[in-house]
Amino acid sequence: MTSISEPRSVAPGAANPPEPDGGRRRPHAWLTPLLDWFLSEHLRKAPPTQLLRHRVLIGATLFSLTFSVLYLLAVPFTRSEASTLVTVVYYVVTLLQARRARTLTLPAVILCMSVSVGHLSAVFLSSHPEGGFHAVSMLIPCCAVYLLGPRLGLLITLFLFVAVGFVHPYYRAQLPIYNSAIPLHELTVMHVTAAVSLLGVWVMSALNSSSNAAAQEALERTLKTLRESEGKLSTLVDSTEDLVCSLDTHKRVITANAALRRTYLMFQGKELVPGQRLYYPNSPEVQARWDPMLDKCLAGQRVRFEEDYTQGDVRIVLDVSMSPIIGEDGQVTGMTIFSKDITARKLVETRLGEMHRNLVDVSRYAGMAEVATGVLHNVGNTLNSVNISAGLLNDQLRHSRVSGLHKTASLLREHSTDFSTFLTTDSRGLTLPSYLITLSEELEKERELMRKELNSLMESVEHIKSIVSMQQQNARAAGVVERLPVPQLIEEALRLNAASFERKGIHIEREYGEVPPIFVDRHKLLQILINLLSNARDSLLESGNPDKRLTIRIRLSEGGERLIIEVADNGLGIASENLTRLFSQGFTTKKTGHGFGLHISALSAEEMSGHLSCTSEGPGRGATFTLELPVEGPSEKRETSVSPEHA
Repeated sequence: MTSISEPRSVAPGAANPPEPDGGRRRPHAWLTPLLDWFLSEHLRKAPPTQLLRHRVLIGATLFSLTFSVLYLLAVPFTRSEASTLVTVVYYVVTLLQARRARTLTLPAVILCMSVSVGHLSAVFLSSHPEGGFHAVSMLIPCCAVYLLGPRLGLLITLFLFVAVGFVHPYYRAQLPIYNSAIPLHELTVMHVTAAVSLLGVWVMSALNSSSNAAAQEALERTLKTLRESEGKLSTLVDSTEDLVCSLDTHKRVITANAALRRTYLMFQGKELVPGQRLYYPNSPEVQARWDPMLDKCLAGQRVRFEEDYTQGDVRIVLDVSMSPIIGEDGQVTGMTIFSKDITARKLVETRLGEMHRNLVDVSRYAGMAEVATGVLHNVGNTLNSVNISAGLLNDQLRHSRVSGLHKTASLLREHSTDFSTFLTTDSRGLTLPSYLITLSEELEKERELMRKELNSLMESVEHIKSIVSMQQQNARAAGVVERLPVPQLIEEALRLNAASFERKGIHIEREYGEVPPIFVDRHKLLQILINLLSNARDSLLESGNPDKRLTIRIRLSEGGERLIIEVADNGLGIASENLTRLFSQGFTTKKTGHGFGLHISALSAEEMSGHLSCTSEGPGRGATFTLELPVEGPSEKRETSVSPEHA
């Protein structure tokens, strides 16, 4: 990530990066560049703490050089001033050496030795011996320890210790003239005390330096850890494709990852420079949209919104999240902005919406097709009964005795002129009355049989009408729920298939228990029963079993809350692997089947809060279909139910 601390070139017209201290120029800002000018390139690149020592070295050298030059100009030249002139030369050498040195050691040694030699020269050459314990000598161990460290600083301090504490008093004692008001033995004691004080200053400076070194080492370890963590975090944030940046309280960019810089360059046509405001000044309309969001975030609120950008043929949709950065004092110190590119997701959502609408249409058409399939299948089952009734009526009409009545009418028409003679003398006329009596009896039988078949035909047609009516409004799922006696409804279903059972030699056994009437949708239950009876009939016919038996049982469950209807046959039976798929749409074991009947029957049972299941001991051992229904009917439809007397 780029940050405000990284050197970056400022694009023309961009806002200037803010000063590190918030925009205020520090006092004496000219001093640091001046001190750095005397340092070599290598010394200028040192860590901050070492760079401070380098600058102190240059500052101390410049100060000493300036002070010495002014002293030489202000004081008449004597022997003691000659030593000052020598130190000036060493100061210049120190500056020249610092300009090309790679380490601080040599320039610091030259500086400390030049200050020490200059000070001792002034003490030894002066006519007043009190300079040996002058306070300025205490600064030399401090500077030596700070610039060179405790070990090299000790060498400088020991040099001063010996020179001040022992050599200088001995030197004064050997002079022929001693002109100090302080007795020599007291002067010696004072110089020894000053020498010990120099060692004390070194000890205190060394202890301080050691503690500072330990603190500095800990600080460097902490800084190293922080830099490593910052590097990992920067690498992590920079490697993400999300757009990430942080702003200060003035809405200026502090950091930005590579993805944001690329996107900004794509849509703004220029580099994102740390220190500038987002979208400023090229996009005032975008800035106007963002400013209220930024103000809300700076007020301490989290903000999330979507932003849509278009540049030519390129469109990008961002999910933007703004979070305030809270300082230790609880005040907002800035904010972070995370923007996720959700263009692909939006495109997928749009396509999913279109697919959903298409699926809704397809589902509606599939539902309509399923309804139509159910209607056709149920109507087809009922049409079997219609065909049987129509076939019986057709056979009855073909063999009807009405033709004999027509012949009798023709014979009477021929003898209309001699009607009385024909009835009394003609053999045919004599048998005519008995024939008419017999014919009328036969016609009455035919009429009664045809009336029964017509009633059956009308019931089948009525059932077809109810099927169509029940599905007219796209699965208006059921009609009126009635309280009906189930045995009566079973007999009605049997009556619709009675002709096919009787002609095919199928024996029907009824095992009806004592059961109360139940709340049920008449036509749905009737349709389920017709489907079960039709399947049992087909299974018995295909089995070739000479003893074809169909057993119908009715009983209550143990709790008495559900009514159980069982339709069992001794026909083909069902393989175990087919039992689990028996009620699936389109599954059938019949050669001419469609696989809709049992599927629709199972759905109808569920709509009535019931359950349809099947058991079989295997092929050739028959099957038993079990229908369970609640006695009180579906609870959600009970309020619309009617009793038979009100139906």
